[in-house]
Amino acid sequence: MKKRLAIIGNRMATGRLLDELSRRNAGRMYAITVFGEEPHGCYNRILLGRVLSGGTTDEITLKSPAWYAQNDVTLESGVRVEKVDTVARQLVTTDSETHSYDAVVFATGSAAFIPKIDGLRLAEGTVKPGVFVFRTVADCTAMRAYAHPAASAVVVGGGLLGLEAAKSLCDLGLHVTVLQNSDTLMNAQLDKLGGDMLRRAIEKMGIYVRTGVSTQEVIGDDKATAVRLSDGSVFPAELVVLACGIAPRTEVAKAANVPVKRAIVVNDRMSTAIPGVYAVGECAEHDGKVYGLVEPIWDQCGVLADVLTAANPRARYTGSKVYARLKVVGVEVASMGLTESERDTDEVIQVIEDRKGIYRKLIVRDGKLAGAMLVGSAEAAPVLIQLYDRGDPLPPNRLDVLASPGGGLSGPEAAGPEVCNCHHVTEGALVEAIKGGCTTLPMLSECTKAGTGCGSCRGQLANLLLKHAPRAEAVGANGVAH
Repeated sequence: MKKRLAIIGNRMATGRLLDELSRRNAGRMYAITVFGEEPHGCYNRILLGRVLSGGTTDEITLKSPAWYAQNDVTLESGVRVEKVDTVARQLVTTDSETHSYDAVVFATGSAAFIPKIDGLRLAEGTVKPGVFVFRTVADCTAMRAYAHPAASAVVVGGGLLGLEAAKSLCDLGLHVTVLQNSDTLMNAQLDKLGGDMLRRAIEKMGIYVRTGVSTQEVIGDDKATAVRLSDGSVFPAELVVLACGIAPRTEVAKAANVPVKRAIVVNDRMSTAIPGVYAVGECAEHDGKVYGLVEPIWDQCGVLADVLTAANPRARYTGSKVYARLKVVGVEVASMGLTESERDTDEVIQVIEDRKGIYRKLIVRDGKLAGAMLVGSAEAAPVLIQLYDRGDPLPPNRLDVLASPGGGLSGPEAAGPEVCNCHHVTEGALVEAIKGGCTTLPMLSECTKAGTGCGSCRGQLANLLLKHAPRAEAVGANGVAH
């Protein structure tokens, strides 16, 4: 008889975990049930801006409802798990249904962090009309319905999601201002110069940016009309979008007495202190760290799948080096490791192409890459990520890794740099797949998994298709020949 595996949450981590379980033939061992609050399959939250701009959920869906049925996974959609009894090994959902399990995985992800701002809510406690968070498809749908051309919008938060929301609202014809508490946009990934370079590119798109200010109050009796800032100034704002970061969703785990600090505490096997209870993704805390990028979460899912299926009894998650390669409102950005030097012996190499809006920075320690950032052009990112991830020595001329196509390297890295960092797909593997008949973007992604993680490499995939596919067959996702 099969054991019962329950997965609480149906977000990107769950999608990846299901893939990893499938690769290990977990269906022979488990009857798998996924509990998701949203009424559809898991989707790529990094691409939510497409929905806000008028796209459909299908455009960013990673697994359709049909996928679950075809892969013998039960999807309980549109329900929330309210209670977990770890002694009886049962959980209860909002529709009052009780489900038994042998093993349960918390993959609840995170929720939008709501800062303390006066005037966010009406007298009865409901959120004031015109105030939104940018976290789910439903958020985007509601925001789009409320927005109208020429309206004034303020986005509170200058990180990735805030900038994506700003770009989408600008494309809808709104007057958009981004408010950032720190002096630097994307300050977790960029230094001051990189943030300034990104700011210039964003302002050229018609989006206004104010840094070094915080939002103190949302003004308006029955709906948002303006915001008051920490410097006393008042900005008109018919629409206020809060993109101020995220907070791990741990409320159900806490109620079940599962150990929680900042997030659900797990060991190297992604197991909690409670037998049969695991956690993965943004709701999991490993060795004091909570990861919000796809690469570490993908690593966690691989280890957990090994543990659950006993495919590799020695599998352990020992932490991840964090790096990101993103397209922020159309601007290529990559960042890894240190953003500033920390020791007198650290080498710092900076290349600035002011007119092109391109900035490159390397931080070298003991001959190895300790940090890097790229703004405006991320062609060197695959080589830099490999150097950083593996701890390989840099060539004597540090600029080689930025200037030459192979990054000044020889061997497999030079011949085929990694294009999709989420799934570790190299350029060579992609070219081989294209020549083997994958002549459209959906076919190439289905075959190689490239572009199905964070989605930032899709532009490179399209370029490879244009370069290597027969011209009459190089067709995009919309069926239009290029």
